[in-house]
Amino acid sequence: MNSSHLSEPNWSKYYQTMAGRPPRNTLLKALESFSESSFPPYTAVDLGCGEGRDTVELLKRNWRVLAIDSHVHSFVYLLQHPELSYPENLTIQLSAFQKAMWGRVDLVNASFCLPFCPPEDFSNLWLRIVDSLPTGGRFAGQFFGDRDTWATIPGRSHHTLEQVKALLTPFDLDFWQEEEEDGTTLTGAKHWHIFHVVGRKR
Repeated sequence: MNSSHLSEPNWSKYYQTMAGRPPRNTLLKALESFSESSFPPYTAVDLGCGEGRDTVELLKRNWRVLAIDSHVHSFVYLLQHPELSYPENLTIQLSAFQKAMWGRVDLVNASFCLPFCPPEDFSNLWLRIVDSLPTGGRFAGQFFGDRDTWATIPGRSHHTLEQVKALLTPFDLDFWQEEEEDGTTLTGAKHWHIFHVVGRKR
């Protein structure tokens, strides 16, 4: 495959393309398990928030959200989102994964972003994710598998099925799906290998 197809994405173009799309299914499944009448408002960190589709959904449900992304363009799209509500409940943090800071939260949402954490920083990032959740807190997000096309890109974090299962040891799984198929991205054809996860911390 031409190496140009494996280069760093054009994030501004990606956010423009994704703008207006619905929240990720893993986030919606995680939200189903939280009672709207118990101890509101809940708190969440949205790692790699992108153009804000998940952050906006959380805010619409009156969650307090810390939205984190390393690309400033993401916040331009997020703050201009036509359905943005309860902005007083939103905090933004411009930061890379390995430098991001957050406290105790009820939900860590990481939609399609964990592969972009450098491998040398992934273990510490995952430990912080797990440690920031109380018993009963949820993780929602994706891991990319070892057979995914992007696994050949230096600096990306991909995992085998056994490795993902080991990472999820602290969780009971509310949702699990392994997806593998040929598809496309903004840069061309791609083989997808993804683990979709919603976990409840023990």
